Amino acid sequence: LAAIAGLTATLAPGRARADAALAAAGDAATAAAQAEAAAREAVPPLATAVGDADKALAAQQQTIAQAEQVLRVAETRRESVTAALRGFAERRARLDKDLAAIPAPATEVIRELEEQLAQETADLGGKQDALAALAARVELLQGRQRTTVDAWEQASRILADLTAREKALAALQAKIGRGGDADGWLAERNLSDARRLYQALDIEAGWEDALEAVLRERLSAVELEHLDAVAGWTADGATVPRRIAAYASGSDGGMPPATPDALLAKVRHKRPGIARVVADGLAGIRCRPDLAAALAERTILGAGEAFVTPSGHLVTAQAVAFFAPDHELHGVLARERELDELAGALSGARAQADEARALRDATAAELAAAQHDNRAENLAVASQQRRVHDLELEVMQLRQAAAAADRRRTELTQDLDDLARRTSEGDAQLRGMDGEIADLQSRLHDEHGRREHARAARNEAEVALVKARERLREAERAAQEANFGQRRCRDRLADLERRQIDLARQHEQQSGLLAQLSSERAAIDWTPVEASLTTELTRRADAEAALAAARDRLESLATQLRSAEEARLAADQRLEPARTRIQDMQLKEQAAALAEAQFGEQLAEAHADLGALPDALKAWGSPRTLPGEIERLNAAIAELGAVNLAALDELTQARERKEYLDRQAADLSEAMGTLETAIRQIDRESRELLAQTFATVNDNFSRNFPTLFGGGTARLVLTGEEILDSGVQVVAQPPGKRNASIHLLSGGEKALTAISLVFALFQLNPAPFCLLDEVDAPLDDPNTDRFCAMVKEMSQTTQFLFISHNKITMEMAHQLVGITMAEPGASRVVAVDIAEALSLAAA
Repeated sequence: LAAIAGLTATLAPGRARADAALAAAGDAATAAAQAEAAAREAVPPLATAVGDADKALAAQQQTIAQAEQVLRVAETRRESVTAALRGFAERRARLDKDLAAIPAPATEVIRELEEQLAQETADLGGKQDALAALAARVELLQGRQRTTVDAWEQASRILADLTAREKALAALQAKIGRGGDADGWLAERNLSDARRLYQALDIEAGWEDALEAVLRERLSAVELEHLDAVAGWTADGATVPRRIAAYASGSDGGMPPATPDALLAKVRHKRPGIARVVADGLAGIRCRPDLAAALAERTILGAGEAFVTPSGHLVTAQAVAFFAPDHELHGVLARERELDELAGALSGARAQADEARALRDATAAELAAAQHDNRAENLAVASQQRRVHDLELEVMQLRQAAAAADRRRTELTQDLDDLARRTSEGDAQLRGMDGEIADLQSRLHDEHGRREHARAARNEAEVALVKARERLREAERAAQEANFGQRRCRDRLADLERRQIDLARQHEQQSGLLAQLSSERAAIDWTPVEASLTTELTRRADAEAALAAARDRLESLATQLRSAEEARLAADQRLEPARTRIQDMQLKEQAAALAEAQFGEQLAEAHADLGALPDALKAWGSPRTLPGEIERLNAAIAELGAVNLAALDELTQARERKEYLDRQAADLSEAMGTLETAIRQIDRESRELLAQTFATVNDNFSRNFPTLFGGGTARLVLTGEEILDSGVQVVAQPPGKRNASIHLLSGGEKALTAISLVFALFQLNPAPFCLLDEVDAPLDDPNTDRFCAMVKEMSQTTQFLFISHNKITMEMAHQLVGITMAEPGASRVVAVDIAEALSLAAA
């Protein structure tokens, strides 16, 4: 209570000071509000004056900007016109210069060149006629040369075939009676080159086997000067290495004539002195046409006689000896006869070949002369054409130059007239623009003065407005400060009043509470309170014991309740499946009732016999399959769809279409048969043509390869059975090599092989021209020489154009054409006629 009284005493001085401060703050706030109102009233007129000044200045500025823009446009137009006039002057100077530089027309020169061109054209026509005649003569000679070359090649082929046949037969004949120890034995006795008996005999065609069967080894008997020399062959126990026969020639006189059916009558002697030898070997041998005739007449044979058939079978009166050819002697007589025939044929073939070669060489010489004349005339025609072309080009250039000069002169004159007109127009425009620009500059100067006056007025109004706003801001700030001081004083007074009221209320409360507590303390008796406290403590202990017992009972009851709940849950779990089955059975019962009703309705609609249904079901089998069968039948019925009343018409149309398609199919089958027949015919003809072509190319390849290689062999081999699908393998073996594959050849050998094959294909169907591009690059000098020789030979019928860097190949050419670069970046063609160059060099 004492503290509250002290605080109340200190509040009185503070309140008096706060009242004095509040009165002073009220006076200051009133004065500040009056000053702010006066300043606020002075600002709007000044702001309006500034806005008016800004509008006037902006309008004046816009006027000046428009005037300046118009002035700039006028100055730009004047500059443009001035530049255009300056350009007109420069262009006029250039046009005058160009007009003065145009040359006068060269009419006289053009006339002279036209006369010269007419003369050169007439000369060119005469030379072209002569060239056409020469070309026709060259073409005729080329055809004649091809004919003579073909005849010479055919004669050479025949001669080569006959020579090869003669050599082969001579080699076979030379092998008879030789080989093994016999060669050395005959060489020791100087009999290696002795004549044989078969070389002196000839027999009627068809009886060669008969003569071989009778004479055997005596057919290859060695001719001796004296037959007594054979005595020394077996002297001192020596043996002859094989069956060897010998004979000596003698006199042919005193020989009885042979019977017509004797084998001796069919033998002819090439030289005298052997009649007795042949007669001794063929004594008693008679001829019959076949074995059956010989067997039928064998009874007429005497001792030492026998029948012989053309097949060589010998038949005596009591025996038959069948002939088996001796591989060494078989065919020796036929080969000997063929050798004799070949000797005569060779002489005729050589004569024909020599005659064909002479005719070929004469035709080639005549063709070379005609070609030389043709080339010379070609050069002359080309030179004349170049002269005519040059003159035509010069005349055309002069005419074009004259026409261009006339067009240029006309254009320059028109341009000068146009420039004069445009220059006068530009001068007039320039004079008008100068006056207009002067007027614009004067008006712009006046507008600038008016803009300065408007700017000064705006600045004065803006300064006054700034000052008024500054005074307004100061007055507002002073009013705010005065209001703030007044509010602060009022807040201080209100706070002091609240504190004073709170202190008075607290003093009253504390005084009443103190009096109440004093009276209560004097009236309290503590004995009953203590007895009551003891009783309550006892009752509390009894209540806590009863609470514990109740809690135990509650736990026991909760345990029993949980057990009962678990039993109930178990019963519910057992009861739920039973309920589910009951519901399922009820649903099935309802479904069966509905199905029974539906089936009854369906049977009634179908007018089914209900009495016969049980027997039908027993005959059907298991009733469980009925639903599936019903569904199948329903689906089949649904697939059938609605009844098609137009089915008969559609069936008729389908039959007609089938008949049409059958006819089409028959036509197609017939066409396929015809096509297959044509394909088979084409295949057959293709096989024949391809086989002939392959054989021809293979023959040409086999002949070209030894020519280019100087020997060796080469051939083409089909890699399959069917020629249309087969591949072709090149087998080439240069001389001295036994390579198994063409891949083992060197680069030059491969190149020569390829050239041989290409030439073989080219010879199959020769063309007038053949282009070769550096095919001789990988060849050495000997191979290049052989290549050049073949090209020269083929050039009799074909003109060759070849690209080469080889000197040997270039020496073969009749004319060289090359590219040279006399100046850097400028290339030109250089042509050299070899014959003309040689004639010039010789001269």
